[in-house]
This record gives sequence, C-alpha cells and structure tokens, in this order.
Amino acid sequence: MTLEKYHYIVVEGPIGAGKTTLAQRMADRLNGALLLEKPDKNPFLQEFYNDIPRYALQTQLFFLFQRANQLQGDAQTDMFTKVTVSDFLFDKDQLFAKLTLSDAEYDLYQQVYRYLQPKATAPDLVIYLQASPATLIERVRRRGNTFEKNISEEYLWRLNESYTRFFHQYEDAPVMIINSENLNFVDSQEDFDLLLQQVSQMRGPREYFNRGI
Repeated sequence: MTLEKYHYIVVEGPIGAGKTTLAQRMADRLNGALLLEKPDKNPFLQEFYNDIPRYALQTQLFFLFQRANQLQGDAQTDMFTKVTVSDFLFDKDQLFAKLTLSDAEYDLYQQVYRYLQPKATAPDLVIYLQASPATLIERVRRRGNTFEKNISEEYLWRLNESYTRFFHQYEDAPVMIINSENLNFVDSQEDFDLLLQQVSQMRGPREYFNRGI
C-alpha cells in the first residue's frame, strides 16, 4: 500500500459520514499522527443546535480559533516528519459560516478568517466521504452524542448540499471522493482495505469511488 507520498491527509464529510472513524483507522494503519476536531469542547455547540441564529457566530468563531490553534506548533512539525491524518479541513470552516451566519456576522467572520488563513498548511490529499442525507440522519441518531441530539433533519440536508457545492469547487489539493453508503470501514477490515487501495491507486487530481451493492 503506497501511501508514503502523503504527509498530510484530511478526511472530510458532513456529520455522520464517518470521517473521524476513518481518520483514526488510517492513522493507526500508517503509524501516523492523528489530528481530530473537538466538538465536545465547544461550549456553544449544544445551544447552537437548539437555536442556530442566536448561537451561530459564537459557535463558528470558537471552531475557527480551535482549528487554527490545532494546526500550529506540534501539528505543523509532525507534518514534516511523519504522516498526519486529520478529520477536518481548515478551509471548510467557510462552508459552515456561509450556511449559518447572517450577512453582518459573515462580514465579521471573514475579517477574522483572512487573518488566520495563511497559517494553515494545505493537505497533500483530501478524502471526501459522501452519504445520502437519510443515511447521515440515521447514523447521527444511532450514535447518540449528547451535543448532537437536537440536530434537525433540515440542517443535515442543507449541510450535505453545502458540502457537495464546496468540494465541487475545491482545487487546493487532490480529492478522493468516496461514496460511503455501501462501505463499512468501521467494522469490515475488507472494506477498509478496499478504501485504502482506491486511495493508493489515485493518479489524477480528483477521483470518485462508489462501491455497488
């Protein structure tokens, strides 16, 4: 499995796509560093899902600073010494901002974002996990995280559409698009190995893998 050419791999996708689990398994397989988002550390997140307009700005700015800080210091050093696998792409912060902030809030957010953006290293590869909104909703409900219990189905639909638009235009790194509907890389070693094989065989700047039933 020739994945040694990648020093910084990002696994992305909407809530429920499986990005954290895949990032953890890939870091273990590659004996690499793991860089994970920490949504449970955001003190505004649970209230955000209860009242998005009221808590969107606080929630978004907290995540922006958290993600920027995580990509500094030791994380930057690791990217030059061994593979680092992350479950978040710094650039996707804009995706959530556009989805949840008012025009005035977005203008303020953009000022902060432009100040922080140059400090983020671009990944060598992005793995974008796709799934249908119905599948995402079922997965989120099944895992039962406290801070996710009030996520509305409408929000997940809108988020899924925003991810599709974002990665349709994204060109800052090679993107491997994986349809995760029929891939159980959580419990199936065979499916996990198949996913890694598809990634290792990637040749172009954008490829798509969809395993049929």
